[in-house]
Amino acid sequence: MFTLLKNAHVYAPHSLGKKDLLLCADKIVAIEDSITALPFPTDTIDCQGKILTPGLIDQHIHLIGGGGEAGFNSRTPQVTLSNLIKGGLTTVVGVMGTDGISRTPKDLYAKAKALELEGIRTFMHTGSYELPTRTITSNIRDDITFIPSVLGVKIAMSDHRCSFPTLQELLRITSDIRIAGMLSGKKGILHIHMGDLPSGFELINEIVKAGIPRHHLSPTHVSRNPRLYQEAIEFAKAGGNIDITTGGSDPKKLAELIKSTLAEGVNFDRITLSSDGNGSMPRFNDKGELEGLTAAPVNANLDAFPYLVDAGIPMEQALSMLTVNVAKSVGISGGQLDVGATGDLCLFNDDLSLSRVYAKGKLMLDQDSSFVAIGNFE
Repeated sequence: MFTLLKNAHVYAPHSLGKKDLLLCADKIVAIEDSITALPFPTDTIDCQGKILTPGLIDQHIHLIGGGGEAGFNSRTPQVTLSNLIKGGLTTVVGVMGTDGISRTPKDLYAKAKALELEGIRTFMHTGSYELPTRTITSNIRDDITFIPSVLGVKIAMSDHRCSFPTLQELLRITSDIRIAGMLSGKKGILHIHMGDLPSGFELINEIVKAGIPRHHLSPTHVSRNPRLYQEAIEFAKAGGNIDITTGGSDPKKLAELIKSTLAEGVNFDRITLSSDGNGSMPRFNDKGELEGLTAAPVNANLDAFPYLVDAGIPMEQALSMLTVNVAKSVGISGGQLDVGATGDLCLFNDDLSLSRVYAKGKLMLDQDSSFVAIGNFE
């Protein structure tokens, strides 16, 4: 099956100008100024006035739900394929959260594989907030080495719900991640939920001082308070990657924050955005007691995109934070439009509203016809 997208302004995510893009099965096979007179049946779509980009990548989504802090009836549900697609997402990395007791990495793996079969690329981190890290196999090294979709380990730090890991525990975990990554050809990631406690980046900086390269460390939720964010800025200036959460944030204020961060000298390629989609967003009082909760939307990255551009952040930079930067941060392919790349695409209207989504070369959403792919049991 061939699909020809004509006359789109292509951002790959750098601007290529007006181009035609040809898909064959799940691959991009040509990007040219003009592609005409194809000798085989082709679905041709005129994209005049539209913007063609890589599909969005979200490295922090609670695929099997999060929460549970207010009892079993407060657990957020599993994500659905259609909601991910409506968020422009063609690649996701699943994570667990507070609850590593009633949910397990095996559950997360099963959900990730289900979504893969339904049409999008999926990866995951083993573990949750707690230590010792619960895994699919018997240990971290085996999970990362032998399970292709496992990219690293999720933990929590500087949070009253974490296991308060020591430096030595963290060094052992990052050593396991580093060695397993070497053996399996993966980058190897310690994905770190950052909480509100004053310790902030203290242990992260100690891990780096001990000799662990920054590229193995992926702190997320770094904009939750000004003190933590300033520490994140310094980490990024020193060569680390920082992940900023869009879910539950005011997108206009978030865009201005990122704009000011770039003005401070942080390189845009050190910044990624993730939604914390489907994760619990609990509210605690000053006594640490739960007052209420909701779930973060999985389309928060998509919603933030036009605000980034409206704030004066160049389109290429804003788009990179949602695509190629994320892929490089976690060590996977994707996030770029190249000949031979997987056909993960978003087509936007000129106001940056979403028009179409292709995942693995297959049409998954067409707003003009109100079509959206749905998963089993939706």
